[in-house]
Amino acid sequence: MSNAAANGSLRSAFSYCVHQVRSYDYHHYLCLLELPPDMRRAAFALRAFNVETARAMDVASDPKIGLMRLLWWKDAVDKIFSNKLIEHPVAQALTSVLPEHKMSKSWLKRSVEARINDAKRDVTEVPETIEELESYAEETASTILYTTLQAGGIRSTTADHAASHIGKASGILLLLKALPYHASRNRHPSYIPTKVADKSGLLVKAGGRSEIHIDSRENLCNAVFEMASVANAHLQKARNLAASVPSEANPVLLPAVPAQVILDSLNRVQFDVFDSRLSKGVLGIPPLWFQLKLKWHSWRGIY
Repeated sequence: MSNAAANGSLRSAFSYCVHQVRSYDYHHYLCLLELPPDMRRAAFALRAFNVETARAMDVASDPKIGLMRLLWWKDAVDKIFSNKLIEHPVAQALTSVLPEHKMSKSWLKRSVEARINDAKRDVTEVPETIEELESYAEETASTILYTTLQAGGIRSTTADHAASHIGKASGILLLLKALPYHASRNRHPSYIPTKVADKSGLLVKAGGRSEIHIDSRENLCNAVFEMASVANAHLQKARNLAASVPSEANPVLLPAVPAQVILDSLNRVQFDVFDSRLSKGVLGIPPLWFQLKLKWHSWRGIY
Protein backbone atom coordinates (compact mmCIF):
# COMPACT_ATOMS: atom_id res chain seq x y z
CA MET A 1 0.00 0.00 0.00
CA SER A 2 1.36 3.43 -0.94
CA ASN A 3 1.95 6.09 1.71
CA ALA A 4 -0.93 8.15 0.35
CA ALA A 5 -3.28 5.18 0.52
CA ALA A 6 -2.07 4.28 4.01
CA ASN A 7 -2.58 7.85 5.22
CA GLY A 8 -6.02 7.91 3.68
CA SER A 9 -6.92 4.65 5.40
CA LEU A 10 -5.76 6.03 8.76
CA ARG A 11 -7.74 9.25 8.29
CA SER A 12 -10.79 7.13 7.57
CA ALA A 13 -10.14 5.01 10.67
CA PHE A 14 -9.90 8.04 12.94
CA SER A 15 -12.98 9.61 11.36
CA TYR A 16 -14.82 6.41 12.19
CA CYS A 17 -13.62 6.58 15.81
CA VAL A 18 -14.79 10.17 16.19
CA HIS A 19 -18.15 9.33 14.61
CA GLN A 20 -18.70 6.36 16.92
CA VAL A 21 -17.90 8.36 20.05
CA ARG A 22 -20.01 11.31 18.95
CA SER A 23 -22.95 9.06 18.05
CA TYR A 24 -22.97 6.73 21.05
CA ASP A 25 -21.05 8.49 23.82
CA TYR A 26 -21.76 12.16 23.17
CA HIS A 27 -20.94 13.50 26.64
CA HIS A 28 -17.51 11.90 26.51
CA TYR A 29 -17.08 13.15 22.94
CA LEU A 30 -17.42 16.69 24.28
CA CYS A 31 -14.94 15.88 27.07
CA LEU A 32 -12.35 14.67 24.55
CA LEU A 33 -12.58 17.93 22.60
CA GLU A 34 -11.11 19.65 25.68
CA LEU A 35 -7.95 17.53 25.54
CA PRO A 36 -4.70 18.94 24.13
CA PRO A 37 -4.57 18.28 20.35
CA ASP A 38 -1.63 15.87 20.67
CA MET A 39 -3.71 13.59 22.91
CA ARG A 40 -6.96 13.52 20.97
CA ARG A 41 -6.17 10.84 18.40
CA ALA A 42 -5.20 8.30 21.05
CA ALA A 43 -8.07 9.35 23.31
CA PHE A 44 -10.67 9.00 20.54
CA ALA A 45 -9.26 5.59 19.57
CA LEU A 46 -9.51 4.41 23.19
CA ARG A 47 -13.01 5.79 23.70
CA ALA A 48 -14.15 4.26 20.38
CA PHE A 49 -12.76 0.92 21.57
CA ASN A 50 -14.89 1.32 24.68
CA VAL A 51 -17.95 2.10 22.54
CA GLU A 52 -17.39 -1.01 20.42
CA THR A 53 -17.08 -3.33 23.41
CA ALA A 54 -19.84 -1.66 25.44
CA ARG A 55 -22.33 -1.99 22.56
CA ALA A 56 -21.32 -5.51 21.49
CA MET A 57 -24.21 -7.21 23.27
CA ASP A 58 -26.74 -4.51 22.40
CA VAL A 59 -26.23 -4.56 18.64
CA ALA A 60 -26.22 -8.36 18.39
CA SER A 61 -29.41 -10.12 17.35
CA ASP A 62 -28.34 -13.09 19.47
CA PRO A 63 -26.41 -12.97 22.79
CA LYS A 64 -24.04 -15.63 21.45
CA ILE A 65 -23.11 -13.33 18.57
CA GLY A 66 -22.48 -10.49 20.99
CA LEU A 67 -20.23 -12.71 23.09
CA MET A 68 -18.35 -13.80 19.96
CA ARG A 69 -17.78 -10.15 19.11
CA LEU A 70 -16.33 -9.52 22.58
CA LEU A 71 -14.08 -12.56 22.30
CA TRP A 72 -12.95 -11.23 18.92
CA TRP A 73 -11.99 -7.93 20.58
CA LYS A 74 -10.07 -9.76 23.29
CA ASP A 75 -8.02 -11.48 20.60
CA ALA A 76 -7.75 -8.22 18.67
CA VAL A 77 -6.07 -6.48 21.62
CA ASP A 78 -3.23 -9.01 21.47
CA LYS A 79 -2.87 -8.46 17.73
CA ILE A 80 -2.94 -4.66 18.10
CA PHE A 81 -0.06 -4.75 20.56
CA SER A 82 1.81 -7.14 18.26
CA ASN A 83 1.39 -4.63 15.42
CA LYS A 84 -0.59 -7.10 13.32
CA LEU A 85 -2.94 -5.78 10.66
CA ILE A 86 -6.63 -5.98 11.58
CA GLU A 87 -9.37 -4.94 9.17
CA HIS A 88 -11.29 -2.81 11.64
CA PRO A 89 -11.02 1.00 11.82
CA VAL A 90 -10.84 1.16 15.64
CA ALA A 91 -8.15 -1.53 15.73
CA GLN A 92 -6.24 0.30 12.99
CA ALA A 93 -6.47 3.58 14.89
CA LEU A 94 -5.20 1.99 18.10
CA THR A 95 -2.34 0.27 16.29
CA SER A 96 -1.26 3.54 14.68
CA VAL A 97 -1.03 5.49 17.96
CA LEU A 98 0.96 2.88 19.89
CA PRO A 99 4.40 3.89 18.55
CA GLU A 100 3.88 7.45 19.80
CA HIS A 101 1.72 6.85 22.88
CA LYS A 102 2.72 4.24 25.43
CA MET A 103 -0.31 2.27 26.62
CA SER A 104 -0.68 -0.90 28.65
CA LYS A 105 -2.31 -3.86 26.97
CA SER A 106 -3.41 -5.14 30.37
CA TRP A 107 -5.92 -2.31 30.89
CA LEU A 108 -7.66 -2.91 27.57
CA LYS A 109 -7.68 -6.67 28.12
CA ARG A 110 -9.13 -6.16 31.59
CA SER A 111 -11.91 -4.01 30.14
CA VAL A 112 -12.91 -6.58 27.52
CA GLU A 113 -12.67 -9.48 29.96
CA ALA A 114 -15.02 -7.70 32.39
CA ARG A 115 -17.59 -7.30 29.61
CA ILE A 116 -17.13 -10.94 28.57
CA ASN A 117 -17.76 -12.13 32.12
CA ASP A 118 -20.82 -9.90 32.31
CA ALA A 119 -22.12 -11.23 29.00
CA LYS A 120 -21.74 -14.82 30.17
CA ARG A 121 -23.90 -14.30 33.23
CA ASP A 122 -27.41 -15.65 33.28
CA VAL A 123 -30.14 -13.02 33.06
CA THR A 124 -31.15 -13.75 36.67
CA GLU A 125 -27.61 -13.18 37.98
CA VAL A 126 -26.90 -9.74 39.38
CA PRO A 127 -24.10 -8.53 41.65
CA GLU A 128 -24.61 -9.45 45.27
CA THR A 129 -22.94 -6.37 46.73
CA ILE A 130 -22.28 -2.79 45.70
CA GLU A 131 -18.56 -3.61 45.87
CA GLU A 132 -18.99 -6.03 42.96
CA LEU A 133 -20.63 -3.30 40.92
CA GLU A 134 -17.83 -0.89 41.84
CA SER A 135 -15.30 -3.44 40.62
CA TYR A 136 -17.15 -3.82 37.29
CA ALA A 137 -17.31 -0.04 36.90
CA GLU A 138 -13.58 0.27 37.51
CA GLU A 139 -12.73 -2.49 35.06
CA THR A 140 -14.84 -0.97 32.28
CA ALA A 141 -14.72 2.80 32.93
CA SER A 142 -11.66 3.56 35.04
CA THR A 143 -9.43 1.50 32.75
CA ILE A 144 -10.15 3.83 29.83
CA LEU A 145 -9.10 6.80 31.97
CA TYR A 146 -5.95 5.00 33.15
CA THR A 147 -4.97 4.26 29.56
CA THR A 148 -5.74 7.81 28.41
CA LEU A 149 -3.48 9.17 31.14
CA GLN A 150 -0.77 6.80 29.95
CA ALA A 151 -1.28 7.87 26.34
CA GLY A 152 -0.75 11.47 27.43
CA GLY A 153 2.52 10.56 29.12
CA ILE A 154 1.04 11.42 32.53
CA ARG A 155 2.62 9.32 35.25
CA SER A 156 0.95 10.14 38.53
CA THR A 157 -0.31 7.77 41.21
CA THR A 158 -2.63 10.50 42.47
CA ALA A 159 -4.12 11.05 39.00
CA ASP A 160 -4.64 7.29 38.67
CA HIS A 161 -6.31 7.25 42.08
CA ALA A 162 -8.65 10.06 41.02
CA ALA A 163 -9.35 8.27 37.73
CA SER A 164 -10.29 5.15 39.67
CA HIS A 165 -12.91 7.03 41.67
CA ILE A 166 -14.25 8.93 38.65
CA GLY A 167 -14.54 5.72 36.64
CA LYS A 168 -16.39 3.97 39.45
CA ALA A 169 -18.79 6.88 39.83
CA SER A 170 -19.35 7.19 36.08
CA GLY A 171 -19.80 3.46 35.58
CA ILE A 172 -22.38 3.12 38.35
CA LEU A 173 -24.33 6.20 37.28
CA LEU A 174 -24.46 5.22 33.61
CA LEU A 175 -25.75 1.77 34.60
CA LEU A 176 -28.45 3.43 36.68
CA LYS A 177 -29.43 5.74 33.85
CA ALA A 178 -29.62 2.75 31.48
CA LEU A 179 -31.82 0.73 33.85
CA PRO A 180 -35.01 1.29 31.81
CA TYR A 181 -33.24 0.10 28.67
CA HIS A 182 -31.88 -3.02 30.35
CA ALA A 183 -35.28 -3.73 31.86
CA SER A 184 -36.92 -3.49 28.43
CA ARG A 185 -34.49 -6.09 27.09
CA ASN A 186 -34.91 -8.30 30.17
CA ARG A 187 -31.15 -8.36 30.56
CA HIS A 188 -29.74 -7.78 34.04
CA PRO A 189 -32.90 -5.73 34.55
CA SER A 190 -31.43 -3.44 37.13
CA TYR A 191 -27.78 -4.15 37.90
CA ILE A 192 -29.00 -3.46 41.41
CA PRO A 193 -27.02 -5.64 43.85
CA THR A 194 -29.16 -8.13 45.73
CA LYS A 195 -28.21 -6.67 49.11
CA VAL A 196 -29.33 -3.22 47.98
CA ALA A 197 -32.50 -4.69 46.48
CA ASP A 198 -33.26 -6.59 49.68
CA LYS A 199 -32.75 -3.50 51.82
CA SER A 200 -34.99 -1.47 49.49
CA GLY A 201 -37.79 -4.03 49.34
CA LEU A 202 -37.17 -5.01 45.71
CA LEU A 203 -36.13 -8.58 46.44
CA VAL A 204 -39.05 -10.98 46.19
CA LYS A 205 -38.81 -14.64 47.15
CA ALA A 206 -40.81 -16.98 44.93
CA GLY A 207 -40.51 -20.69 44.21
CA GLY A 208 -37.50 -21.12 46.45
CA ARG A 209 -35.50 -18.38 44.78
CA SER A 210 -35.15 -14.64 45.11
CA GLU A 211 -35.82 -12.25 42.24
CA ILE A 212 -35.53 -8.50 41.87
CA HIS A 213 -38.84 -6.86 40.98
CA ILE A 214 -38.72 -3.19 40.03
CA ASP A 215 -42.49 -2.67 39.96
CA SER A 216 -42.52 -0.52 43.10
CA ARG A 217 -41.43 2.96 42.01
CA GLU A 218 -40.82 4.11 45.58
CA ASN A 219 -38.66 1.12 46.48
CA LEU A 220 -36.75 1.44 43.23
CA CYS A 221 -36.04 5.12 43.92
CA ASN A 222 -34.68 4.16 47.33
CA ALA A 223 -32.33 1.61 45.75
CA VAL A 224 -31.19 4.08 43.10
CA PHE A 225 -30.58 6.71 45.78
CA GLU A 226 -28.37 4.32 47.75
CA MET A 227 -26.30 3.43 44.70
CA ALA A 228 -26.10 7.04 43.53
CA SER A 229 -24.85 7.97 47.00
CA VAL A 230 -21.96 5.54 46.56
CA ALA A 231 -21.16 7.13 43.20
CA ASN A 232 -21.31 10.58 44.79
CA ALA A 233 -18.84 9.48 47.48
CA HIS A 234 -16.41 8.41 44.73
CA LEU A 235 -16.73 11.78 43.02
CA GLN A 236 -16.02 13.58 46.29
CA LYS A 237 -12.96 11.41 46.91
CA ALA A 238 -11.69 12.20 43.40
CA ARG A 239 -12.14 15.92 43.97
CA ASN A 240 -10.45 15.75 47.36
CA LEU A 241 -7.34 14.65 45.47
CA ALA A 242 -7.49 17.60 43.05
CA ALA A 243 -4.81 19.67 44.79
CA SER A 244 -2.27 16.85 44.29
CA VAL A 245 -3.24 15.92 40.74
CA PRO A 246 -0.87 17.28 38.03
CA SER A 247 -2.52 20.03 36.02
CA GLU A 248 -1.95 18.15 32.77
CA ALA A 249 -4.17 15.32 34.07
CA ASN A 250 -7.20 17.55 34.69
CA PRO A 251 -8.51 17.47 31.08
CA VAL A 252 -8.40 13.65 31.13
CA LEU A 253 -10.45 13.63 34.33
CA LEU A 254 -13.23 15.83 32.92
CA PRO A 255 -15.62 12.83 32.78
CA ALA A 256 -16.26 13.74 36.42
CA VAL A 257 -18.43 16.56 35.01
CA PRO A 258 -20.96 14.37 33.15
CA ALA A 259 -21.02 12.05 36.17
CA GLN A 260 -22.00 15.02 38.35
CA VAL A 261 -24.63 16.03 35.79
CA ILE A 262 -26.23 12.59 36.00
CA LEU A 263 -26.23 12.84 39.79
CA ASP A 264 -27.86 16.26 39.68
CA SER A 265 -30.42 15.09 37.12
CA LEU A 266 -31.30 12.06 39.24
CA ASN A 267 -31.70 14.30 42.25
CA ARG A 268 -34.10 16.57 40.35
CA VAL A 269 -36.39 13.63 39.53
CA GLN A 270 -36.14 12.16 43.06
CA PHE A 271 -34.00 9.28 41.72
CA ASP A 272 -36.77 7.97 39.49
CA VAL A 273 -34.80 6.50 36.59
CA PHE A 274 -38.00 6.06 34.58
CA ASP A 275 -38.69 9.81 34.58
CA SER A 276 -38.67 10.91 30.93
CA ARG A 277 -36.74 14.08 31.77
CA LEU A 278 -33.57 12.00 32.19
CA SER A 279 -33.56 11.12 28.49
CA LYS A 280 -33.76 14.73 27.30
CA GLY A 281 -30.84 16.86 26.18
CA VAL A 282 -27.45 15.64 27.39
CA LEU A 283 -27.86 13.47 30.48
CA GLY A 284 -31.06 15.30 31.40
CA ILE A 285 -30.00 18.92 30.87
CA PRO A 286 -30.04 21.21 27.77
CA PRO A 287 -27.04 20.59 25.48
CA LEU A 288 -25.87 24.20 25.67
CA TRP A 289 -25.96 24.14 29.47
CA PHE A 290 -23.94 20.91 29.49
CA GLN A 291 -21.34 22.40 27.16
CA LEU A 292 -21.09 25.54 29.27
CA LYS A 293 -20.54 23.45 32.40
CA LEU A 294 -17.82 21.47 30.67
CA LYS A 295 -16.14 24.58 29.26
CA TRP A 296 -16.22 26.29 32.64
CA HIS A 297 -14.48 23.33 34.33
CA SER A 298 -11.98 23.04 31.48
CA TRP A 299 -11.19 26.77 31.52
CA ARG A 300 -10.62 26.68 35.29
CA GLY A 301 -8.49 23.53 35.01
CA ILE A 302 -10.69 21.55 37.39
CA TYR A 303 -12.76 18.38 37.20
